[in-house]
Amino acid sequence: MTNFDHLFTPWRYSYLSGEKKKPEVDCIFCAKVGADDAAEHIVYRSAHVYVTLNLYPYNNGHLMIIPYTHIASTESMSAAALTDLMLTTNAAIAALRRVYNPQAFNVGANLGEAAGAGVAGHFHLHVVPRWAGDTNFMSVVGSTRVIPDELTQTWRKLREAWQSPNGG
Repeated sequence: MTNFDHLFTPWRYSYLSGEKKKPEVDCIFCAKVGADDAAEHIVYRSAHVYVTLNLYPYNNGHLMIIPYTHIASTESMSAAALTDLMLTTNAAIAALRRVYNPQAFNVGANLGEAAGAGVAGHFHLHVVPRWAGDTNFMSVVGSTRVIPDELTQTWRKLREAWQSPNGG
């Protein structure tokens, strides 16, 4: 008989079973605008955008930067909002470096459903820390991501490490 190690991920059950929390508004990102930061894993809020953990991350520390305004693309953002978006992206990268010391980053957005956007109606930017070899047999063969840090711990660490783009 073969001895197997087990990887228990009970927090993913609702996702796998198709159970979803029905937000009070139609857009999951708009629902987070006035929500409790700890409950929704919101790491930082600025004037035009907020930063939250991806609940189904590609890697530990996978962040999303989301405008408060429900817009589908960056073309609808003001110059002030675009500046805030990029300054906040830089602050996110710096916080991730302090906490997890990644070797690289993927930063990007999927504009529209055909581009792979899961929430096509509300623009959001992904910041994904990367390490050499972070795609391993679990991802390739088992179609499973191994995230070594619990979301609440990741949230706490990033909040503590965060430094505002404006120096705060």
